[in-house]
Amino acid sequence: MNDSLNDGPKAGKKTSSGAVQVQSLSRALLLLKRISASSNGLNLTELAGELALAPSTAHRLLNSMRQLGFVDFDEQSGLWTVGVTAFSVGSAYLKKRDFVAEARSHMKRLVAETGETSNLAILDGHNHVFVGQVECSEVMRMVVQIGSRGTLHAAGVGKALLSGLSDTEVTNIINHTGLASLTQNTITTPAVFMEELRKIRLQGFSVDDEEQVSGLRCIAANIYDENAEVIAAVSISGPSVRVSRDRLDHYSAAVMRAAAAITLAIGGTRPVQRASV
Repeated sequence: MNDSLNDGPKAGKKTSSGAVQVQSLSRALLLLKRISASSNGLNLTELAGELALAPSTAHRLLNSMRQLGFVDFDEQSGLWTVGVTAFSVGSAYLKKRDFVAEARSHMKRLVAETGETSNLAILDGHNHVFVGQVECSEVMRMVVQIGSRGTLHAAGVGKALLSGLSDTEVTNIINHTGLASLTQNTITTPAVFMEELRKIRLQGFSVDDEEQVSGLRCIAANIYDENAEVIAAVSISGPSVRVSRDRLDHYSAAVMRAAAAITLAIGGTRPVQRASV
């Protein structure tokens, strides 16, 4: 564990009040980040242990965030969860990204047309992050948490987003992340994966053919900004028994129409050619 997370300054070293405040802020944000990653909440022992903090320090920071509404505490379960203030702050990001709001009506039409759940994702570092979803009405459907992150190389939206990068940029990413095998269909060979991206650039859409989760198929297409650069990817996802291979032409055409409509709505433009970058 990094020394910056150890409780208190090291013996024999002087620490200014400003440095202590920055350290406290960093610890508080790490606590908030860890809580947000948990679907059911975490107790004090778990939080303190995972971040190598003294329980008293973690409790003090959590209480400070609780007073500001960034976290909540359930007295009965003893679990800390994300508070409404954190949600409001996080939502400000989505307000800044106008394409999220613009995309929703087109995603609803996409769901109506295909009968499957539609997702919206952006590239963030070495992952894709979901920033929007419109669920279908089927009992069996894909549901993701807004803000959750996913593996790029095995997901429809991930492969679409990567296809908007240069080969050099993609190589740097997969050298860092690797191409882990998640199912028997996952592409794990760099040369084959790069060829997959070239195919996506030519045809205008990507397919997660049960590469991330067995029994789940996803089709995605990119959304472009005014500089013809990829800003997000929109997709549909559903069980492979419904999103069948013999209907890929229908689904991919619908997804590409939605991506083109969102691109147009935000004043974006598609690149003339994405095959060689």
